[in-house]
Amino acid sequence: QVQLVESGGGLVQAGGSLRLSCAASGSIFIINTMGWYRQPPGKQRELVAAITRGGSTNYADSVKGRFTISRDNAKNTVYLQMNSLKPEDTAVYYCNAEWVTTTLDPGDSWGQGTQVTVSS
Repeated sequence: QVQLVESGGGLVQAGGSLRLSCAASGSIFIINTMGWYRQPPGKQRELVAAITRGGSTNYADSVKGRFTISRDNAKNTVYLQMNSLKPEDTAVYYCNAEWVTTTLDPGDSWGQGTQVTVSS
């Protein structure tokens, strides 16, 4: 139905920056909320940031002021700009999207995950 493909992860030193992208494709009528989650080693997946179709955002307290989520509705793509990265930001990052298909079926999808590693 709807697939999400992430890109932009990698290895960076503490204080550095990375930009993640997640593009949705498939039988899309509309995409509502899009978000980024992360799962640190040995821990549960947690919300990092989310953005509605209209552009309203919310962030985890741990990333406020350092990360910025944005989206391009025309491209069905969500971005996560990560600045001032810390070793504790190391995790697999996943994007999520809530959508409605062209046959008006609602659902949500997850990306495959992209590794972000921040060295001290």
